[in-house]
Amino acid sequence: MKQTNLSSNTNTNTMSILFLVLLSSFSHAFVMKNPTIKTYESPATRERTFVKRDIKTPDPVPQAGREEAASLMETGRLYRYNIKPDEKSTVTQCEEEIAAYTGHKYCVALNSCGSAIFLMMKCTNLQPGEEVLSNAFTFGAVPSAIEHAGGKAVYVESNDDHVMDVEDLQKKLTAHPNCKHVLVSHMRGKVGNMDAIAEACEEHGAILLEDCAHSLGVQWKGKHTGHSGIACAISSQSYKMINSGEGGFLLTDDPDIAAKCAVYAGAYENLSSKHTTVPGPEYFEDLVTQLPNYSLRMNNLAAAVIRPQILTLEERIETYNRRYRKLTEKLEAVMGDHLSIPQNTPGVTTPVHDSLQFNLAPHVSSFQVKRFLKECKNHGLPVELFGAKSNARNFVNWKFAPAEDPLPQTSLMLSRACDVRMPLMWSDSDFDDMYNVIVESLEVSLMSEA
Repeated sequence: MKQTNLSSNTNTNTMSILFLVLLSSFSHAFVMKNPTIKTYESPATRERTFVKRDIKTPDPVPQAGREEAASLMETGRLYRYNIKPDEKSTVTQCEEEIAAYTGHKYCVALNSCGSAIFLMMKCTNLQPGEEVLSNAFTFGAVPSAIEHAGGKAVYVESNDDHVMDVEDLQKKLTAHPNCKHVLVSHMRGKVGNMDAIAEACEEHGAILLEDCAHSLGVQWKGKHTGHSGIACAISSQSYKMINSGEGGFLLTDDPDIAAKCAVYAGAYENLSSKHTTVPGPEYFEDLVTQLPNYSLRMNNLAAAVIRPQILTLEERIETYNRRYRKLTEKLEAVMGDHLSIPQNTPGVTTPVHDSLQFNLAPHVSSFQVKRFLKECKNHGLPVELFGAKSNARNFVNWKFAPAEDPLPQTSLMLSRACDVRMPLMWSDSDFDDMYNVIVESLEVSLMSEA
């Protein structure tokens, strides 16, 4: 009797094993024929991917820029105004080329984009203590420039596409009727609804200024960003589309703003006559005695390394966008239930994706978010969380210009918004590694609990 039961149990076990094998084979065949079915090999049972390249690799300076910089150092003529009569300085030539690229009439080159943002407000008559509405999601240099100009920052909510929330802008303009400046920041090249933003500013009598530090090359309805407002600022800091270490430009079609900017930057006496992208002498008149000289000029060395980079902008934009499309399509196909990619606002006709942002889904717990960031870092890919306590893009860290009203929408977005650079000098295979590390790290994190 006992022998019979043992034989019966053995047969039952054998049949169960055969059934599981057949079921596994059927499932594998079904998935192979149905590639939309998402299936993963457990991260615990496979070799993990590592990124071996430096995420902070900047774009190199072209040979022509290095040669022009060396030539300038041989002459010692690094100061933009140290030129012979009827000559154009390297900075002047750079201003002409930047203005031609963006389609602006006037351009003044400066020592940083922060200086350009600061001067946009000074040149549009921001008075001490006046309020300036700006994105709650931006870099700390923006509220710093507002504080530098004597203004008081008031923050507008940002949405899950990382752009200014137009509805909240309307509310804030109504709640702050004395606010006469709106400074919209195109953070990470993400552009909001500029038509609606401009209409809101016009309705409330506010001056619209654009921080285009991250949006060089981005077009809104076929025109370069920076034309919806009265003036804009772009950057040539190392991690931007043009790299001179530090540098910036104020661009405008308004002659009064351009004249004031040149004087504030350091065009004292009659040095404005050595510019070619500012208005005529009638706009300067007594400005040199009425306005302070903040000495914010760009030098010839910075301009020398920028100029050849302007020529390669379109080629590099194409490379960035191609890689971005491939990377985001793969991420959405495989991990679309757990993350989302910010979408371009309708009206953006040419985006520039030189970095990757994504929002982790609401069901990903705070513990899992932290685990995801740790897993990525441990596998060679530093992924930044915009809402991290140490991140300069998190408004809670701006103690010098604190938010007086709650910003729940921005706070929630920042707590899940991730940021990864996409260095131009990486190869396509390096971006395959980036993709694998993100996917593998998120898989591991989703299986973990506090």
